Amino acid sequence: MKILVINGPNINMLGIREKKIYGNLSYPKLIEMIEEKSKELKIQIECFQNNIEGEIINKIQSAYAEYDGIIINPAAYTHYSIAILDAIKSVSIPTIEVHLSNIHSREEFRHRSVTASACIGQISGFGPYGYLMALDYFKEMGVINE
Repeated sequence: MKILVINGPNINMLGIREKKIYGNLSYPKLIEMIEEKSKELKIQIECFQNNIEGEIINKIQSAYAEYDGIIINPAAYTHYSIAILDAIKSVSIPTIEVHLSNIHSREEFRHRSVTASACIGQISGFGPYGYLMALDYFKEMGVINE
């Protein structure tokens, strides 16, 4: 079974940008952690990052009938992208929203997620471990059938 991991704008700059918020872990190291966990759980995984909203929507749409679950960090699009919300709804794939930082302890505009309502859950504030928690959830809750 397969999980698609989608990362939105500026996630590729991890380890460079706002280290007090996002830490020192680089984007390649984040992907390495996710891939190692997926191998441990015997889950096929594809990781995708893009800074362009339309490309993220295209990737979500291409997941239809191809993936059993989606883990998405929409990044800044979390707070205003109705288009990504609609794309998640359109494919009917169980989706978990993940954020590295605790969006509820940051600026007021970050407290609201327009995309979370299409997701089965949201994980925020646990850094890279949020992605691993999402993988564990899919495995343990039977979304992934071996």
